[in-house]
Amino acid sequence: METTKNKLSQEESIFFQKLKTYLNTPIYFFGSIQRDDYLPKYSDIDISIFTNDEKSTILKLQDFLNVKRSDFKKSLCIMDNTLIHGYRIKYNNEINIELCIFNEKYKKTVTDLHKKIFSMPYYISITLLFLKVLFYELKIIPSKIFKKLKSFLIGINEKDKENLIFLDID
Repeated sequence: METTKNKLSQEESIFFQKLKTYLNTPIYFFGSIQRDDYLPKYSDIDISIFTNDEKSTILKLQDFLNVKRSDFKKSLCIMDNTLIHGYRIKYNNEINIELCIFNEKYKKTVTDLHKKIFSMPYYISITLLFLKVLFYELKIIPSKIFKKLKSFLIGINEKDKENLIFLDID
């Protein structure tokens, strides 16, 4: 998961290499960048960072990304009957990223869940790609419907969906 199934642009590769070096920690890619439904320039790039000191990592990310502390949202999720807290930020400055920060003790649980949705049946990947073209390129599907359909399609292959709940807390 430190590498991607889909190729990053040169700009993206440089950005993530600088981020990895700055934080001095691995970056784990998940989401569509690891699947066949990734659309360069449209799909966001999902990454997870695991650390023993979330607050220090957030301070470093604030500096690196030039964002405010309030841009980070605390998240709670239940995975395999374990309550996991972390932080999320959506960042879009030439590169569209959703970044999650978790404590190192949750690494195996979180990465195992991400790996479960890396490979999908071919028909789901094709359907997701078709939906993304309709939404991003042709702009004929409303955002709310796109998100529901996308979640539904990904949820077909995700056994743990009922155990995954995110609550944004300011």
